[in-house]
Amino acid sequence: MGAEFQKQQHRDAMIKEDNTAYNTYDIERFFRPSCRSVLNNRLFDYHFFNPYIDKKYNEIILPTSLMISPEDTILNYFSILREAENLTDNLVAGCGTVGEARIPFPIAFNFLTTDYQQKHPYPKYLSSFKGIAHTNLIKFKQIPTKNPSEHGRYFVELETINGSPTGVSRFEYYYGYISTTKENNVYKIDTISLTGEDFLCAAYHGWAHTGEDIVDVEYGHWCNLIKKKMPTKKDGYVKTIEIIGTDGNDYRFVFFQLTNDTDILISQYIKKNGAWELTEIDPRKCVKNIE
Repeated sequence: MGAEFQKQQHRDAMIKEDNTAYNTYDIERFFRPSCRSVLNNRLFDYHFFNPYIDKKYNEIILPTSLMISPEDTILNYFSILREAENLTDNLVAGCGTVGEARIPFPIAFNFLTTDYQQKHPYPKYLSSFKGIAHTNLIKFKQIPTKNPSEHGRYFVELETINGSPTGVSRFEYYYGYISTTKENNVYKIDTISLTGEDFLCAAYHGWAHTGEDIVDVEYGHWCNLIKKKMPTKKDGYVKTIEIIGTDGNDYRFVFFQLTNDTDILISQYIKKNGAWELTEIDPRKCVKNIE
C-alpha cells in the first residue's frame, strides 16, 4: 500500500513467558472486525479522475490545494485510494469492474516526496497494493514527537478488502505511522510504515496485548517502577494509564487500541514541574539488569 511493511513484534517472543498473573478477559473481542466509520470520505468523483485517466504518474500535476496541510495531504491521499484496486488473476474479488480500478494509483503516487518515490519506484509502489480492492482509513491521529521540526507524524489504521484465490473477498487490517514534510511549498508524505494485524494471537497468548498488563509486567515486574497504578482512562480507542513511580516521579502511558483489540504503546510521559514531558523507557533493559 505504498508502505514499508513491518513484521509483527510479539512481546512474549522477546523474552520467556512471564509468569506474573495478568487480567483475564472475554477473548471474543479479539476476533471481531471493525464497525468504525471511514475517515477517507472526501469526495473524488469522475470529474476529478477524468483528466488523469490516460496520464502516467510523471505527467500528473496535482492542485496544491490537496496538500496545504499534513492532515489534508493524508486524508486526500487515502480518499483517492479508497476505491483503487489491484486485483490479480490469483487474487480475485467482486464482479466486473471494482471501484475506480487502477486509475487512482499514479495520482496517489504524486502525494509522495521525491525521495520516497525514489526509494519506492512506481512499479514497486503499485505492487504493494497487490490483491487490494478497497481501502478504508478508520483511525487517524497525530502523535507527539520530541523533534519540533517535524511537520507531522500520524498514527493510522486501515481496513482493506482483498481478493483471494477462491474469489471470496476478505477483510484485512493494518496499523502504522505516516509522516509528512514540506516540499515545494506543499506537504507530502515522506514515510509510510504499516504492520498487519493478527486476529488469532492476542486471544491465545497472554498479557502482551493489553495495556494494563503491559504496564504491570514490563514497568512493574521487570522495572520495579510502580508504586501505585491509577485507574485507566479511556477515550474512544485511546487508553491512558498513569502510575506513581517508586523513584518519586509520575508516569503516563498512552496506548491506541486496534481493531483486533490489541493495545499499542504510542507514547510515554514523565511529569516535570507539573507538566507532562515525553520520555522513553525501554523495559527490556530492566530484564537484562535482572538477569
